[in-house]
Amino acid sequence: MSTGIFYTTSTGNGDEIAEKIASALGDIEVYNLANTDIDKINEFDKVIIGTSTWGDGELNDDFDDLWDKFKDIDFSNKTVALFGLGDQEGYEDTFCDALGEIYTQVKSKGANIIGSTSTTTYEYEESKAAIDGEFVGLILDEDNQDDLTDERIQAWAEQIKDSIL
Repeated sequence: MSTGIFYTTSTGNGDEIAEKIASALGDIEVYNLANTDIDKINEFDKVIIGTSTWGDGELNDDFDDLWDKFKDIDFSNKTVALFGLGDQEGYEDTFCDALGEIYTQVKSKGANIIGSTSTTTYEYEESKAAIDGEFVGLILDEDNQDDLTDERIQAWAEQIKDSIL
């Protein structure tokens, strides 16, 4: 089986980021979950899942709408990498919390999760996506650090390439 990127977006930044990740990894298939059945994930043994955090740490509307079906997916034979978008200045107490929720869910369903990244170049107070000084995936802040996005994507893609392709 091949690799698929599955994401949701509220502002359109997720579209751009998913495409950049796909390009960095070699043009893998990309699916916006707003118009793709969540069961499509079952067709892949390696998946990249991404979302933005909305409001005060919530899943964005598209992910929230499919959350019950997402919780039913068995990830036990899947390798999973995660990416999240957030605003570390405007929401420093809930920075990328939605990705932390997704991480907890896929981990509880047996996923082999890869691609953690350091928290050191971010300024935030709390995040459900941070565990022991590392984020559970690639974290991007298009509001405050968009100048670092391409570099972060490239470094993360190199880190996960051997395990996700």
